[in-house]
Parts: sequence; C-alpha cells; structure tokens
Amino acid sequence: MTKFSLLDLVPVTEGSDVSTALIRAADLAVHAEALGFHRYWAAEHHGMPGVGSAATAVVLAHVGAATSTIRIGAGGIMLPNHAPLTIAEQFGTLAALFPGRVDLGLGRAPGSDQRVMMAMRRTLASDANQFPRDVMELQAYFVGDDSPGFQATPGAGAEVPLWILGSSLYGAQLAAALGLPYAFASHFAPDALDEALAIYRRDFRPSAQLSQPYAMAGFNIFAADTAEEAETLATSMMQMFVALRTGTPGKLPPPVPGYRATLPPQTRMMLNGVFKASSIGTQADVARDLSAFINRTGVDEVIVSSSMFDHDARKRSLAIAMDAARAINGAQVAA
Repeated sequence: MTKFSLLDLVPVTEGSDVSTALIRAADLAVHAEALGFHRYWAAEHHGMPGVGSAATAVVLAHVGAATSTIRIGAGGIMLPNHAPLTIAEQFGTLAALFPGRVDLGLGRAPGSDQRVMMAMRRTLASDANQFPRDVMELQAYFVGDDSPGFQATPGAGAEVPLWILGSSLYGAQLAAALGLPYAFASHFAPDALDEALAIYRRDFRPSAQLSQPYAMAGFNIFAADTAEEAETLATSMMQMFVALRTGTPGKLPPPVPGYRATLPPQTRMMLNGVFKASSIGTQADVARDLSAFINRTGVDEVIVSSSMFDHDARKRSLAIAMDAARAINGAQVAA
C-alpha cells in the first residue's frame, strides 16, 4: 500500500508571526498523526518571510515533543549550508529524544540565494563532488567512524535513515549510487519526475540501509467540501509562487477568489507548470488525481504539501486528503 506523509513549510501568514506559525506546526503534526499520516517533514529555507522552518532541527524538536508516533524529519536539510558534523550532532540529538522516529532528507541546493549561502558557511564550494563527499562523511559519523580522532556525540550509532532529495536527475543518480531512499520535489518542480524515477530504479545499488529502491514524490493537495472553496484556498500558495518568481517573497497572503483569472497568460502558464503534481477540489477530485499520480509514477510514498492561510481549513483539507488516500489504498488491496 502507498504511504502518505506531510511536508510543512511552517507558513508565516500575513498579520501573524513565527511564534504563531510554530504553534500551528505542532498542532498540524498532532492532527496529521491522528489522521494516520506516516511522516511529518519540515524543510530548510532561509531569507523567506513566509517560511518559519529555517532552524529545521529546532522545529522538529518542537514537533516531536508534541507528538508520539508519527515519524519526524527534514525534507530537507540543505547540506551545503552546514558542516556534516553539525548535522550529525543535531539529528543524533533528535534521535536520542525521539528514538525510531527521525528521518534526515538531504538536498544540495542552498535553500535560498548565494548571499544566504555565504552567510551560512562564508564560502561557496565550487567542487561538484563536495555534496556526495559530505553525504558520505555524514554517514560515517552516524556509523561511529572515529578515524578523524573523535566520534560525533550525539550522532555515533544513531539510527537516522538518510534520504536524498532532488528536483533534477542529479539526486536520482546519487541516491541510486549510494543505495538510499529518494524523494523528488514534484510539488514545485515536477518536470523531471518521471525520468528521475526511471534512473533511480534502473541504477539502484543495494546498501546497508536499503535493499531495493524506495521513492517518494511531493504532491500538492488543496481540498474542501466544494471545488470553488478549494480553488480559493489554493490561491494563497499561488500568490507565494508568483511573489517568489518575481523576486518579492513575503508572508503567506490571504486567499483571493478568482485570483488565477486575474493573471497574465504567461503567469498562468507558470502556475500550471508548477502545479502539475497537484489536486484542487473535493474528496472525489483528490482521489481521482492522487490515484492517477500514483499509478503513473509507481511511487512508494506520497508527501503532501499544502500551505494555506486558514489553519482550520488546512486541517480540514488534510482530513479530506487522508479519506481519499484510504479509498485509494482500499482499492489497491481489493485489486
């Protein structure tokens, strides 16, 4: 059966603040846990007023303390921003606090622009092999390798599954070569999804962590009791994408009924491309679109993304999404 998880950017809404966003993040994770979602992942982004998950490990500690069974993890940590030892210590600490519940997804993008990357690590590595080396260094810290003359504490011996994230073919190739699970960011960059999955499955080499390929893909869901309401709820995230593409990122704005129709053709085309891996509508719409996505891609897991201005509407959307997911899994069992 397909597993379903939740990706949260910890949205900071207009008229609100990061404190409120973090309270809502924990509440959303508790809600997702009760609904039966498999994982709650937060993503590292920097310099973005509408995203409250920059200090990702701290956010996960907050969410982990509020929950009890759902897996928590990073989707992901942008490893070029950090020394691998720092991440081993952070996620080793999380694994000690929440044994058997912590995942670590790794990306090679900075999660912002080069100004932020410079501020994070002070240098910009130009070596294309640095990211794979950093991943393997991180693996060594978790295994307990003391060849540097010390062990990562916390970190050594921590059971923290590593994932490779990507929105291009590079991540698929690396995940396959290292024998790690692979998560594709199709919730905002869907174009290379099918080719990336094919490469990952074709070239996968079994590892100590994973014996066969395991793929996850992002999928946006904006669900409500009516299609019109769902379309309106989705406009907050649409506005965020437009602001990001025009270099004016801000807090998550309130929804605007009919927003898409007000946009020039080229902007509508951009949004249509971004939202290819999405469903906006009722439970029946979500079940149809989600089932088609799973059948096409064959992914083992879908991670749902859905930033909304109204917190209660977002929780309702997740409940509708999980009802659709259960129907899909029921149909898979019956088949």
